[in-house]
Amino acid sequence: MSRPFSPRSSSPGSYVRVNGKIRAREVRVIGPESNQLGVLPLADAINLARQHGVDLVEIAPNATPPVCRLVDYGKYRYEQSKKDKEAKKHQHANKVKEIQLSPSIDQHDFGVKLSHAIDFLCEEIKVKVTLRFRGREMAHKEFGFQQVQKFIKEITPYGHPDADPKLIGKGIVLMLSPLPRNKRAKNPREQTGDAPIFAEKSQPQPEPRKKSAAPARAEEKASSGFSNNPFSELQDKVPH
Repeated sequence: MSRPFSPRSSSPGSYVRVNGKIRAREVRVIGPESNQLGVLPLADAINLARQHGVDLVEIAPNATPPVCRLVDYGKYRYEQSKKDKEAKKHQHANKVKEIQLSPSIDQHDFGVKLSHAIDFLCEEIKVKVTLRFRGREMAHKEFGFQQVQKFIKEITPYGHPDADPKLIGKGIVLMLSPLPRNKRAKNPREQTGDAPIFAEKSQPQPEPRKKSAAPARAEEKASSGFSNNPFSELQDKVPH
């Protein structure tokens, strides 16, 4: 038995029923101008679509009766693809990536974290910056806020904070949103083809000569931590 009206275009993996592939006996028909035409037998609805030179496309198969629309199937697929792309954009914009900092973060590590945040913002992804305090770092929260403010200053060409940094529990939390594409600077990675370098790496130090155990421990204590560690001066003042 032949189909009443074969679809103009259909893909094997398509879940949209068109014309003769619709299984219901009766369908609720929406006209070409989005006007309600009422419930019609399937054969009458297909004939009506033929008269208008369009297809009968099932847009709500789970309704009772199923809802069909008189529309060109190619145009319908194009409209659906545009809606799907817009939905994906919104889903992408709702993604959040986290960047973790510390009050005593090394300058080079700070640059690496910053480059990752720039990559996310240039891909329309929001960034959550968290800075954790450990131990007695809680007594000097100003160092943590300084790091966060420095991060905000460096990220300004690419994103902006949704609100001021907030102290929550034992850490600082900050949300960054990407700037509009026409106001956002280009990603340095796209310009150079490599990962951007925001801080110079420290020069490798020559290996020290062997010394006695006591001076070695003192030297190890002096060289421990990072070059920009704001807690290094506080450590020297603590009595032993």
